[in-house]
Formats: sequence, C-alpha cells, structure tokens
Amino acid sequence: MQVSRIDDLKKVKEQYLPLVGSRLGHDGGSGLAQVMVCSGTACASSESRVLLQELAAQIAGRGLQERVRVLKTGCFGFCQQGPVVMVHPGGVFYCRVKKEDIEKLVGKHLAEGQVVEELLYHEPGSGRKAGKINEIHFFQAQRRIVLRNCGVINPEDINEYIARDGYLALGEILENRRSRQEVIDIVSRSGLRGRGGAGFPTGRKWELAATQENTPKYVLCNADEGDPGAFMDRSILEGDPHGVLEAMAVAGYCIGANQGYIYVRAEYPIAVERLQIALKQAKEMGLLGKSLFGSGFDFDVALRFGAGAFVCGEETALLQSVMGGRGEPRPRPPYPVQEGLWGKPTVINNVETFANIPVILREGWEWYSGQGTATSKGSKVFSLAGKINNTGLIEVPMGTTLRTIIFDIGGGIPGGQRFKAVQTGGPSGGCIPAEHLDRPIDYDSLREIGSMMGSGGMIVMDESDCMVDIARFYLEFTQDESCGRCTPCRVGTRRMLEIFQKITGGQAGMEDLDLLAELSRDVRDASLCGLGQTAPNPVLSTMRYFYDEYVAHVRDKVCPAGVCRDLLTYTVDKEKCVACGLCAKACAVGALTGEPKKPYQIDPEKCVRCAACLAKCPKEAIRRSSRVAAPVVE
Repeated sequence: MQVSRIDDLKKVKEQYLPLVGSRLGHDGGSGLAQVMVCSGTACASSESRVLLQELAAQIAGRGLQERVRVLKTGCFGFCQQGPVVMVHPGGVFYCRVKKEDIEKLVGKHLAEGQVVEELLYHEPGSGRKAGKINEIHFFQAQRRIVLRNCGVINPEDINEYIARDGYLALGEILENRRSRQEVIDIVSRSGLRGRGGAGFPTGRKWELAATQENTPKYVLCNADEGDPGAFMDRSILEGDPHGVLEAMAVAGYCIGANQGYIYVRAEYPIAVERLQIALKQAKEMGLLGKSLFGSGFDFDVALRFGAGAFVCGEETALLQSVMGGRGEPRPRPPYPVQEGLWGKPTVINNVETFANIPVILREGWEWYSGQGTATSKGSKVFSLAGKINNTGLIEVPMGTTLRTIIFDIGGGIPGGQRFKAVQTGGPSGGCIPAEHLDRPIDYDSLREIGSMMGSGGMIVMDESDCMVDIARFYLEFTQDESCGRCTPCRVGTRRMLEIFQKITGGQAGMEDLDLLAELSRDVRDASLCGLGQTAPNPVLSTMRYFYDEYVAHVRDKVCPAGVCRDLLTYTVDKEKCVACGLCAKACAVGALTGEPKKPYQIDPEKCVRCAACLAKCPKEAIRRSSRVAAPVVE
C-alpha cells in the first residue's frame, strides 16, 4: 500500500492494531495466539533460529497454523536468560528455552492453554516464579522510551511499526506544513543531548546545520558502535529500525537535506539485514523517496558499511570513511554541520539519539523534558556486561544511580564476590569505584568523577580484577586502533603501553608512575581527535582511585588480584598432591616433574605461568600466589 497521506497511515494502523495491541494487553485482540521469539544477536547466538524452525514444525504437526502465529522480535534486554520466548495473549515470558522444550510449549500452552511453569523465570533468593515482564524485578526499575518497540513488534514488518504510531510524527510535520524552525524548537526544548558520548544538544546541532546556505546537505547516522561490551545501537537497529529511518527523515526536513546515510559496521549482520528490509519496505510504501506525504519534500537513505575501525566512530573520521577514503580524523573547525560529506553541511547523530526523536514529537517536549535530570533529559540505554548476574540491555531514566543499575537491575556480583569498579564509556571512559555507587548517572556527574557516558557500555568488575591490568587492556585497545595521524596519540599511547608492560612485568620504578601520569595528560591535551584525547581516561581514573594497586605492582612487585602473569608463581602443595600426573600432561613446556607416589614439582625457570596445571589438578594442589620479581639489572 502506498502512503501519501496521514489517513493512509491510520488505515494501516486500524488493520494491524488488533494484532499488535493484543501483545500490550489491549482489549479487542486479534484472536490469534502469537509467539514472539527474540531474534536479536544475543538470542540468535543461543540458537533462537532453531527455536523458530522447531516452533513451525511443531505447530504444523498439531494443525495449529490457523490459530497461532510465530514472529521474530527484537531484544527484550534480559540477555542472561536467553533465548527468550513470549506468548500472547497473556504476555507469558519464557526464558532459556531450548529446542527440546518446544514440544511441551506447543502441546501444553498453545494447544491446551496451560502455562509451562518450568520455563518461567525464577527470581533469585525467593525462588518466586514470574510469568510476565512486569513481575520480573529486572524490568521494574526500567523506563523504556528508546526500546519501546523492542520485544513488541516484528522489526521486519513495517505495518507493525505503523500500528505503534510509526511515521505519524513525520506525516504530521509534512502534511500540516509545520515550519522547520518549529520542529527544531521542539527538539531543543526537549533537552535531548547526543547519545554518542559527547552529549551535544541535538536541537542546537540541527539549528546550526539549518542556517548553513551551502547545499546540498546530508543526514548521517553513526551506527559504528566500537566500544568493547557495547551493543545498544545494534539492538535498536535489530528491534526497531524504522524508528531511526523516520527520525532521519525528520532531521532531513529540518535542515533542508534530501539524502541520508547510515554508517553501520559490517560485523552486525542481523542489524544490516533488518535495515535493508526496512529501507525496501519504506521505499515501497512511499515513506522514503520522492514527495513524502505529498509535500514535495524528497528524502532517501542509503547504507554504508564500516570495517571495524574504532577511530571511525569519531565524526570526522566517519565522514572520510563514508566518502570512500581512509578513516582518519581532521582538525575542527570546520565542524561537520559546516563542512561534512563532500564538503557540505552534515548532521551526524548516533542511533540512540535518532530513536528518541519520534517519541519526542508524538508525546511532546514537555513530557520528554520531565524525564531525567536538570541537565540530562530523557532516558539512557546501557549494556551491562562483565562480573554481573544480569547481563543484558537496560533503559533507565537519566539520574538513576549506579547502585540501582548494578545491584537492583543487574542483580549484583556473581559468586559472592565484592564489587570493585565499573567501567563506563568504553576505552574513552573511566573506572568508577564503590565510593561513587550512589551518584546519579548523567553527563555532568560522570565527567566530574573522571569518566563519561560514552555510548552506554558498562563493564562491571569484582575483586578478582586487577585495575592495572584493566587500564592496560583499554590502552592496548586504543593504541591498536589509533589511526596514526597525530604524534601524541600514535607515539604517546605506545610509550604509555611500554610503561604498563614494565609495571605488570615487575620491572618498573616509582618514577615510571610519575612519567605515566605526565604522558597521560600530554596525550589527552595534544591529540587531534576524541580517540587520543580520551585514551588516557582509564589510566588516569585507575591511578586516581586505585593508586595503591599501582604501588603494589611497582614497589612490592605483587599483583594483589593475582592477575598479572609475570608477578605470579605456581607451587605444588605436597600434602594435597596425589601424584596423578594430570598437571604434567597439561604443561606444554615440561615444567612439572614427578615420580609415582611422590608429589610433583614445578621448575620456576621453565614455568610460563599459563595456569594449565591449575585448571587440570583435581585436588586443588596447585597454588598460585604473587611473587617477588628479580631486581632490574642495569
């Protein structure tokens, strides 16, 4: 169906609302049973595709095709419990579903209407069974704005997006001939700030681009999500791609652009496939292309693929890559809103920023600005990873504390371990210790304690993590990803990494810590782009909050967490050793020797501290401990 007026959208909504509305508990449902299978990357990697095939086979085998519809959907967020399957009506939430569970799910629930209780979520501690999302503690402190359609609609069907008022905001703007400045003012008053990391006011950026006289202009969506442990943008594109397309068209109208591009990493095959389907459907329905809603406004979107270079997340390097060049940053000004793609004014926003736009326009800027804090409005999507019970994707109001995120929503630290720190903002952010757990999370508060919001990755660490090693890991990542254009980043991060190698190898002196801090400040202040300017953040934040660990490595030649290999030693507990020989078989360098019925021994000169023997010993007779390294020979 071609959509040329808002009335056409309403007809589509009227047709599909019973189907989608029944998933939201609305009366007047479709009368069909609907099985929503999470088909995001996390659940797909846990074989949700196999579940889809088995569901189809079991339903056909019981002759239920006319009564049951099986659909793909986006990420529910509770990745720790995947694969997730939700059955409507009733919104019954099944988790950790396996292929062998499908026969019972179809036979008992779909055929007989009985809940399969063993597949429900069991709340830790109480053991209470939770059958619906609103009964599960993980979801109760969340506020879904950006993720409102993920887990609700089939992202491969544009009609379902329209049933959720999709493209209505764009239609009202164009059909009612609302002025560009009026729409920009709504975005500005909402307080929306860029979710890519810097937090620049979105309305202000659009206004700067709109005032440029140079044409043509462009809209660019940054979907190059490169932070380790971050999967927010990917999940939005997999679960609600049309929300981003609609927002890009709105941005194009506001600044006077007729062409948009989405720069997405090629390593996101599901997101790419969903985008390709969404683009095809939107163009076929006339929601992208020529004269949208009969207004005379043309807007189209094309995809450009990234090859995984972290530096291409920086906006000027991103521009070079989209144009087919090498992804290298350039000095600013001029800024992209002045000279972007092919030297023309370009608005760049990331996926999550765009995903907020349709909601703001439908609900009003007053509603949106009522969420969050005084300087950080709305909600924020975070990916939780690391040493935490509930890994997954969450969305909370700005200003939510770290304690709520980690211990309430995240379920705390597994294995009875103690919380040590959380890394926010990826390689560009910092490590936040327990003393700041009750700090409200927004752009300004994180900056005050030496970290940053970034795109929203959160990696939680416990007492078994070495903060020196964590800082080294992130520095190694940014050093490897440096494009090499400017000396402070190219050479400075290499020198910093060399100091870390001395520290973790037990070869550093206290003067090296002073040099590391000085180099960190120099790289931060002199680098050309955001990658180099923020690369020292993990180093500076860990030195600020965990300096005693640096001192232990340097002065005492000890890794308190027992992580840094060169500061460890392995010995055999003679009382526990049963001379089974498994440790010697596991050792690739022949460091373990022994005789029948006699305890084995480890040659410290041959031992490479790989811990293979520790993993194989059935009696826990291998001891790992910090050791004093040999003195440096000048």
